[in-house]
Amino acid sequence: MLKSKTTQTLLNIAISNRRNLLKFCYFLMALVVISCGNETNSKAKVEKNEAPTTKNETPETTSKKTILFFGDSITAGYGLDDTNDAFPGVIQAKIDSLGLDYEVINSGLSGETTAGGKSRIQWVLNQNIDIFVLELGANDGLRGVALSETSANLQAIIDAVQAKNPNTIIVLAGMQLPPNMGQDYTSEFKAVFTDLAEKNKLAFIPFILEDVGGIKELNQNDGIHPTVEGHKIVAENVWEVLSTVIKSES
Repeated sequence: MLKSKTTQTLLNIAISNRRNLLKFCYFLMALVVISCGNETNSKAKVEKNEAPTTKNETPETTSKKTILFFGDSITAGYGLDDTNDAFPGVIQAKIDSLGLDYEVINSGLSGETTAGGKSRIQWVLNQNIDIFVLELGANDGLRGVALSETSANLQAIIDAVQAKNPNTIIVLAGMQLPPNMGQDYTSEFKAVFTDLAEKNKLAFIPFILEDVGGIKELNQNDGIHPTVEGHKIVAENVWEVLSTVIKSES
């Protein structure tokens, strides 16, 4: 009888322990489910909060306009240690200091004639240009090229720019020759640029080397190409006209 009671007691304890174990298992399962649910909700909240940020991201765009200088060794900065010291680079620094939204492209080539410029103009026009500064003709004059040829080549360049984009503003830089080339030739050479500017209604720089040409201390040893200080003055000559063009665009 005592044996039966002991057995029954042990059985009851075992059943009780089993029930407690089951309860504990259920508790663990419930805890896991709750934890997973909270993690899922947290992820959903994070994703929900992050979604607008991703959606609102947009790529950066540039709205800078382009000023291209198309010329010879004067534009290219022949003889300078740093081509940024050439007048186009000086003008870029001026533009940056004023906070203007323009980028300068120096397309100068030493030794370039108007015929050479005519040959490469189509390649240069494979880009968007808002303002085109034309500085060519000095090498024609120094070589005694026929004035009619120089004028025709410059007109062909002007026509090509206008055909590519009628909205591109053209600025023509005038050039003059030293008197040893002969009075008639030098006078007629100077008139080529004036006539083209008037004919095509272009913004005009009367003489790009004003206050520089013929002044020894502002030119290199060859007496033709400006020094760094000379280019600063050339930049001012150009800026006097170019700044007006930029204002008209604003």
